[in-house]
Amino acid sequence: MPVSAEPTSARPGSGAPEEKGPEYAGRAGAGAGAVPGSEVLRPHAEETFAGELAALAARDDRPRPVRWRLSPWAVATYLLGGTLPDGTVITPKYVGPRRIVEIAVATLATDRALLLLGVPGTAKTWVSEHLAAAVSGDSTLLVQGTAGTPEEAIRYGWNYARLLAHGPGREALVPSPVMRAMAEGRAVRVEELTRIPADVQDTLITILSEKTLPVPELGQEVQAARGFTLIATANDRDRGVNELSSALRRRFNTVVLPLPESAEAEVSIVARRVDQIGRSLDLPAAPDGIDEIRRVVTVFRELRDGVTGDGRTKLKSPSGTLSTAEAISVVTGGLALAAHFGDGVLRPGDIAAGILGAVVRDPVGDRVVWQEYLETVVRERDGWSDFYRACREVAA
Repeated sequence: MPVSAEPTSARPGSGAPEEKGPEYAGRAGAGAGAVPGSEVLRPHAEETFAGELAALAARDDRPRPVRWRLSPWAVATYLLGGTLPDGTVITPKYVGPRRIVEIAVATLATDRALLLLGVPGTAKTWVSEHLAAAVSGDSTLLVQGTAGTPEEAIRYGWNYARLLAHGPGREALVPSPVMRAMAEGRAVRVEELTRIPADVQDTLITILSEKTLPVPELGQEVQAARGFTLIATANDRDRGVNELSSALRRRFNTVVLPLPESAEAEVSIVARRVDQIGRSLDLPAAPDGIDEIRRVVTVFRELRDGVTGDGRTKLKSPSGTLSTAEAISVVTGGLALAAHFGDGVLRPGDIAAGILGAVVRDPVGDRVVWQEYLETVVRERDGWSDFYRACREVAA
């Protein structure tokens, strides 16, 4: 006998989730910044970009899978950006190969789960959030994977007060985000899947293959409604990784998110995200910040690749990943320094400490790598003398 997860959005007497009126209507905020007037530090994607989602939904005349808020074409446009016929500009959420996004969206339109794989900092979580927001209008059904994630986080738990008072029953069952997504036909996200213990990971096998979640205590099961899909993220570079079993891996379509191909693409990504984060934190825009952003990206790419940009000098690479996400953090921190303790202009001294912290994770080996890079590359590079002096000062 099927059992409903009893979502709070369900109409009384029905097993279907309640529609929210015109798609994305009534959501606060629009555009690429924080929700105007909101006290929330980081609104969900469907709130921050509600205006763009509503514009896409209003002009989307292509076929939509059951319970999808947008067609696959519109979902891809939302992530990659574009201009609608009426002139509405859709800002890009992901800068990378279009085919990767198309494959990811097409996977969600089938009965396959999607696994976004890549090294840390390749926007896996960012992409998964925006995919869920565009497909279901809700990115909040989330399981955060850790070494301590229990089986209940994926299956269901119990309200023990009710369980002791009334015994096993539907009112005592506490649905997980996965169970809710199955009952409502929505997208659910599982972040850092490979950090979850292997025996807990494998609870997904029946869910993904049979599209059911048994509840043996009640002699019932939850069957996935049409529209249910699962988006997982994982990387195999960090410590504490639990490899996926072959049985579970077969049930995912894996899409690898690469690092940005070119320095200019990475500079564009960092500049856009720093601008968005800066506006959400009410930091003043740095008038000449692009030069320092380009410097941070150059340092990270050269150390990450083990060779200078001109290909002439081979370098040792530090132990960290030096990802695009870390570059965004370094520049954002530098922008805060410039705004609160400087003249508002982003300068080498504002980013030097952040770069040192990102590069030197191992206080012995990484410090040697950084010192060699400073003396053999930075010191001799035209126009980098201020940056060299700032780095020497913070490293002293």
